[in-house]
Amino acid sequence: MLVAMEVFKDEKVTSSCLANSIGVNPVVIRRILSQLKEAGIVEVKRGSGGAKIVKPLTEVNLLDVYRAVEVSPNALLFNFHDNPNPDCPVGKNIHSILDHRLVEAQNALESQLKDQTLADVMTEAYEKIN
Repeated sequence: MLVAMEVFKDEKVTSSCLANSIGVNPVVIRRILSQLKEAGIVEVKRGSGGAKIVKPLTEVNLLDVYRAVEVSPNALLFNFHDNPNPDCPVGKNIHSILDHRLVEAQNALESQLKDQTLADVMTEAYEKIN
């Protein structure tokens, strides 16, 4: 979505335009735009005013985007088994078996996302588009 916004930045980028590019309902686009706006990444003008990225591409990493639309900074990516059965040998041990592994996986993902900026993504996007 952000790639399309940058590629078409000289045009009016509406939720319908983005929805057409991505292949989803404009309602989904508007929800995500709202989240990105709240994170200070985009600006959205009501009506048919369109949306645009307001931060320099070098200052927005993919972790910023991920956190804006997916999870809060302290949330666990792999959050499950909220109430395992303490009387079950698997249930009572599942967190000690899996949690540290899943936290390591989440940390690795977040580290990779943090190292990639929108500028990096756009460099590759323009290479493939042009």
